[in-house]
Amino acid sequence: MTLHEVHTSSLIVHVKPQYLATISQQILAIPNTEIPATSEEGKIIVVLETENQGYVTDAIDKINNLDHVLITFLVYHHIENYELQAEGKL
Repeated sequence: MTLHEVHTSSLIVHVKPQYLATISQQILAIPNTEIPATSEEGKIIVVLETENQGYVTDAIDKINNLDHVLITFLVYHHIENYELQAEGKL
């Protein structure tokens, strides 16, 4: 049996309000990201689901380095461990 992990994380990204749509599209271009909600004040809720923690920190760095992003912070991170009965099955 092989042990696998699923990392589910949520972020709040605060951007300049006039760039909300542009930044949202740039975030959605990053694999494994979803945006379930935004606000007119320039806040974006981002959900990430991936198989390794390094991807989460890399995604935070990518988002935080986008032009017009004021701050990105992690508000939730859950790791689910599971075993595969046979290779190739999820």
